[in-house]
Amino acid sequence: MAADKKNQGGGDRLVSKNRRASFDYELGDSYEAGLMLIGSEARSLRENTADLTDAWVDIDARGEAWVKGMRIPPLKHASFGHEERRPRKLLLHREQIDKLTVQVEREGMTLIVTKCYIKSGRAKLEFSIARGKKVHDKRHALRAKVADREAEAAMRRGRKA
Repeated sequence: MAADKKNQGGGDRLVSKNRRASFDYELGDSYEAGLMLIGSEARSLRENTADLTDAWVDIDARGEAWVKGMRIPPLKHASFGHEERRPRKLLLHREQIDKLTVQVEREGMTLIVTKCYIKSGRAKLEFSIARGKKVHDKRHALRAKVADREAEAAMRRGRKA
C-alpha cells in the first residue's frame, strides 16, 4: 500500500533521455508537449522502455505536430501489440505550433526530442529547436570534455597528496 502512494505523487518520473541530442545538435529553446498513446504504449512507457535516439518532431501541412522515429517496444503481456516506430501525435496549442513552424522554417533548424517523462500520470515529451553540428564542432566538444576530465583527475590527485 505504501508503494502505491509513493508512485501516485505529482512529481516527474523520467522515462527516457536522448543523450546524443546535445552531442549531435546545438540545442535552443525547449518545449513540453503531451503525447497521445494507445493503451499498450502507455503501459510500455511506464516500464522505461522508450528509445529517443532517432526521434524528431514534424509539423505536417494540416498544422499538427507528430513525433517520428521514437521507439516504444510492445509489451510482452499485452493482448495486442502496436507498431514500435509509428508516428505519435503531440498535444500542443495552436499558438505553440504556429510559433514552432516559423522557427523551424529558418535554415538548418529542426525539432529534436530530448526527454520523455511522466508528469502527474500523463506522458510528456520535451523537445528542443536544434541546429546540426558539423564534424569539427563535435571533435572540439570531445576535446573539451577530455580536457575537463583530465583537469578533474589532476585536482583529485592533488587533494590526495
